Amino acid sequence: MADGPRLNIDIVEKRFPVLPVALLADFHLTIEPGQVVALVGPSGVGKSSILRLVAGIDTDFDGSISIDGVDASRAPPAGFVFQDSRLLPWLSALDNIRAVRTETTETEARNLLGRVGLAGYEAAYPAQLSGGMQRRVALARAFSVNPRLLLLDEPFVSLDQHLVVGVQRVFLDLVRDTHATAILVTHLPEDAARMADRAVVLRGMPARIVADLPLLPAREDRGETHIRELALAISNLADEAVH
Repeated sequence: MADGPRLNIDIVEKRFPVLPVALLADFHLTIEPGQVVALVGPSGVGKSSILRLVAGIDTDFDGSISIDGVDASRAPPAGFVFQDSRLLPWLSALDNIRAVRTETTETEARNLLGRVGLAGYEAAYPAQLSGGMQRRVALARAFSVNPRLLLLDEPFVSLDQHLVVGVQRVFLDLVRDTHATAILVTHLPEDAARMADRAVVLRGMPARIVADLPLLPAREDRGETHIRELALAISNLADEAVH
C-alpha cells in the first residue's frame, strides 16, 4: 500500500511578466500515490516552475494543484532537494537536518544520516564533506521535512558521474522503504531511466506534455541494459517532439 499522496496538477496558465507568452498553459498531470515521475525537457521549459507550484512556494497561477485533495498552498510542505545541497556552512550535518524542521529529534536526525550512509558524520560540517556526502545530507533533510512527498530539482547536476549512481541508489532505497511520491526534474534521460516509474517529456512554450512513458520493468528489476534502453526511448521521444 503506497504511503505517498496523490497529486492532481491542473494549470490553466502560468505567466511571467518577462515572457512574451505563457510558460505553462492547459497543463494537466496526475501522479498516483507512491509513483516517482520524471519531468524531462530542456532548460527553460518550466520544469522547476512546476516544482515550485506543487510545493506551494509559487501561488501566482490560474488553475489548481491538490495533494491528497488539499490545495498545495495548504498541504504539508514537501521535502525539496535542489541543484546544490544548500547546507548551512556553520551547522553540522546533524544540525542542518534539524534546522529545517524543529520537531525532528536528534535521534531521528541520526537515524536519517545512518539511512543515507553517513553514520559517524553527524558532527561534520559541510566543508568537511565531499559533494556526494553533502547531497546525501540534503536528501536526509528532505526526508525529515516530508518522507511522503519529495521534489527533486536536478539534484545530481553538479556531481561527478561516479558519485551520482551512489546518491541515486540511496534515494531509490529510501523511496522503496517509504513508498514516497516523488517528482524528479531532469534534462538527462538516464536519470529518468534509472530512478522513475514514468517519464513525462515536456517541450515548447507554453510547455506541453509530448510523451508520458511508463518505464518498465519496475525500478528494482532494472539492470544496466534496461536503463540504457529506456534512456534511448526517452531521448528518441524528446527528439521526435522537436521535429
